[in-house]
Amino acid sequence: MDLATLLGMVGAIGIVLAAILTGSSPLVFINIPSILIVIGGTFLVVMIKFTLKQFFGAFKVAVRAFVFKLDAPDELIVQIVSLANIARKEGMLALEEQEVTNPFLNQGIQMLIDGNDREVINTVMTKDLQQTVDRHKWGAKVFSATGDVAPAMGMIGTLIGLVQMLSSMEDPKTIGPAMAVALLTTLYGAILATMIALPIADKLELRKREESIIKAMCIDGVLAIQEGQNPRIIESMLKAYLEPKKRDSEPEEPAEATA
Repeated sequence: MDLATLLGMVGAIGIVLAAILTGSSPLVFINIPSILIVIGGTFLVVMIKFTLKQFFGAFKVAVRAFVFKLDAPDELIVQIVSLANIARKEGMLALEEQEVTNPFLNQGIQMLIDGNDREVINTVMTKDLQQTVDRHKWGAKVFSATGDVAPAMGMIGTLIGLVQMLSSMEDPKTIGPAMAVALLTTLYGAILATMIALPIADKLELRKREESIIKAMCIDGVLAIQEGQNPRIIESMLKAYLEPKKRDSEPEEPAEATA
């Protein structure tokens, strides 16, 4: 569970609800036509911009903004170096007895055990990485588009409400409901864009970068093991993915194999 996403979104919505509840009746902030214009209209317009697969797939990817478990890069380096040590000392088949917790790394290790050459391993794993990047990219684009469209749909609702209000000025009873539609659609559009869609789009971009780094580390590590590189060299190469301040501070496992 990503506490930053959960706390941020719940906290932001909570503050708005608190402001509503401490004022007049909360029922005045509920208007069905406004909801239909903003939420229904926004998602239908966004659907025009993408294929159905991309549109509905974005909601599946959006779960990663809230629930996402990723291996720590420094721990992954330790595991790859350990596998490199075993491969150099006992051969590739000895890796079959090792438990590899990262599914992507495990896929690469299994390809090593099966005796695939470098080109095949690199092609398969790189394609998997690209598919992951594409899923996150299109998910982020759908929610970014939602963030762009929602305020515009709110403005459309505002204009509809103003037209209704101005066209019935002779009847004071109709002015209030029409003005409610005019104002609430703007509010709904701002909430949908600012507090939901755009933050999720940004978090999916972050997920894309994080997962790309982890998978790139796995690819480099597996290819280095396949080439029989010294585990110390592999460790130094993979630490380039870490932040500079972490590269020298992380404890190193002793690399038992020699060049």
